[in-house]
Amino acid sequence: MQYNKVEICGVNTSKLRVLKEAEKEALLRRIKAGDESAREELISGNLRLVLSVIQRFTSRGENLDDLFQVGCIGLIKSIDNFDISQNVRFSTYAVPMIIGEIRRYLRDNNAVRVSRSMRDTAYRAMRTRERLQNENHREPTVEEIAKEMEVPREAVVLALESIVEPVSLYEPVYSDGGDTIYVMDQVGDKNDDTNWLDELALKEAIHNLSPREKRILALRFFAGKTQMEVAGEIGISQAQVSRLEKSALHRIKNHF
Repeated sequence: MQYNKVEICGVNTSKLRVLKEAEKEALLRRIKAGDESAREELISGNLRLVLSVIQRFTSRGENLDDLFQVGCIGLIKSIDNFDISQNVRFSTYAVPMIIGEIRRYLRDNNAVRVSRSMRDTAYRAMRTRERLQNENHREPTVEEIAKEMEVPREAVVLALESIVEPVSLYEPVYSDGGDTIYVMDQVGDKNDDTNWLDELALKEAIHNLSPREKRILALRFFAGKTQMEVAGEIGISQAQVSRLEKSALHRIKNHF
């Protein structure tokens, strides 16, 4: 969608003003001094920022007017909470706030109903995660989040899992230029008599891999690490991790 040529919520987006960074800083100082007109001007001057963010969610089939209005709420919250004493660009602070507001809206309107207390725990966990990430400049562990919140680790895991959106059975999970693997392909019958044969074949296929390939697959698919994290742990490049992972999966597939 070309957001400079559409009308959302009665707003002609082609006529929206784009503020320069110096103008934003001046308006923020006026807002902190209690100037309401500056607040309205800053909101209007950042509506294109909201439009750019909602492009990430257009594939969900949601009403764009609704997403735009929710995004504007996130924009207003970011304006009201922005600390002008910090050496941070306003847009850098505002974008995560807008995204967070839209994600909360999508979760709250999910067809699968989750209790209010569970959602509150999940949102607290996400805020705690974001704060710890900013403070420590790394992704916090679930244990660290739970300790900070003073709740059991299991409560954090359960709460975060409860707000994950349902996945379609036809959602692609892997494609390597050939046949695509969908979620439904990974759903099996535990009572299927052929399962134990598949397990034996898989163990044999993995047994034939090199120690490095086994470690890469274990870190990637059991520990849930990214290729960059695996590369740092093993001491090779991300490109090498990608090549070895692809080769190992290909050999396992051929074994079957």
